[in-house]
Amino acid sequence: MNGYLKESNFMMVEEGFTTRDLLENLLVELCQANDQQAFFVADLGDIVKKHLLFLKALPRVKPYFPVKCNGSEGVIRLLAELGTGFACANKAELTRVQSLGVPADKIFYSSPCKQVAHIKHAASHGVQLMTFDNEVELSKVARSHPHARMLLGITADSCPAAHPMAFGTTLRSCRQLLETAKEQAVEVVGVSFHLGSCGLEPQAITQSVAAAQMAFEMGTELGYQMHLLDIGGGFPGTEDTRARFEEVTATINSALDLYFPEGCGVEVIATPGRFYVSSAFTLAASITAREEAPAEQPASDGRWDGRASCITSVMASTAPSAASCSTAPAPHLGCTRPCPELPLHSSSLWGPPGHPEDRIADGLELPELQVGEWLIFQDMGAYSTAAAPPAGWPQPHTTYAMSRLAWKTLQLLQGKPPQTEDERESICTPLSCGWEMAESLCVSPVCTPASI
Repeated sequence: MNGYLKESNFMMVEEGFTTRDLLENLLVELCQANDQQAFFVADLGDIVKKHLLFLKALPRVKPYFPVKCNGSEGVIRLLAELGTGFACANKAELTRVQSLGVPADKIFYSSPCKQVAHIKHAASHGVQLMTFDNEVELSKVARSHPHARMLLGITADSCPAAHPMAFGTTLRSCRQLLETAKEQAVEVVGVSFHLGSCGLEPQAITQSVAAAQMAFEMGTELGYQMHLLDIGGGFPGTEDTRARFEEVTATINSALDLYFPEGCGVEVIATPGRFYVSSAFTLAASITAREEAPAEQPASDGRWDGRASCITSVMASTAPSAASCSTAPAPHLGCTRPCPELPLHSSSLWGPPGHPEDRIADGLELPELQVGEWLIFQDMGAYSTAAAPPAGWPQPHTTYAMSRLAWKTLQLLQGKPPQTEDERESICTPLSCGWEMAESLCVSPVCTPASI
């Protein structure tokens, strides 16, 4: 993290200085410079808080962050220093994390469908842990990466899939795949499943862990040294889902204790993405155009449409598909109200090109905003920064911030003791202070988020 102090987009802030304060300062600077470009503010302390919480809630589970969720350099560097692993979906993500110093043994090539060239790249760069769920994928790996360590991707037969074509083989096919792997001299070291944010129900979790235990037995019978279980991701990560997170983790712990009790020799990993970064990022976007719908237009009632400069460049490729749980969880968007006493109007929000697919949200209750005013969106850390902007639109800049308390906590996690007596007294021991530590690292919300 010392490198961050040299970066112009990293700020160390004092306790009590919130994301809202930083946003307002940046907006003043942009307005003075007549700059309407969208930007993110990322509270790295929030990610530190989430890491502590994850380790406390799931003490047996090692997190591997999915790079596709948020591949920004600040996030990758911080998580690497926190000791997490990384789940990569392709060659570009493998290259990115390794270029930032992540060792190969901390990388999981988690995609169930891999290009042969990408498999060869992983092999030449020492990345061994991969997954498969069919004979075609198994054959590609056998030919291109003889030293791969494979996880068999499964789906519990009785679990409802969020996607009809979800990856993962059924228990009925496991033995045949394991036998084929044996014939091709492929090393299988464990099992992987992924329920996703829509499938983390108690029954589905328990059934999936039970199915994994049965697959472990099949592998052991065939002579494999089965020792690694990947329970996937989908963990909720916003403030309003805390109770949900506690329910999910309690169910996981119970299932692990039942089917993979402590001391059985099985290492457990997970791929939490949204949980780590959703609430850490806030987006500011300016209004570049507005259109008032004619009164005679059906269902318009004389209401207006607000067009925001950067939403397409950040969200158009993801927000429309995030409207239902069948694709991705809907983001929580919080819009600031410049003057609370102004009347609200039912509004729709679009990205700059103005095509039907660039509609971001309908039915937002907003005041009559003018060109040049700004909207603030909370909980924007997951699957937003990586979205490619339209041609001609720059990627929004990210300003990273961290409080001194979070910084000191990070130093402790890295085994660096505080330098003074005051510093030692100001920090509780990580992993032993629970929600109290997590709360102390949390910044005040910019505004109350509203789901759309």
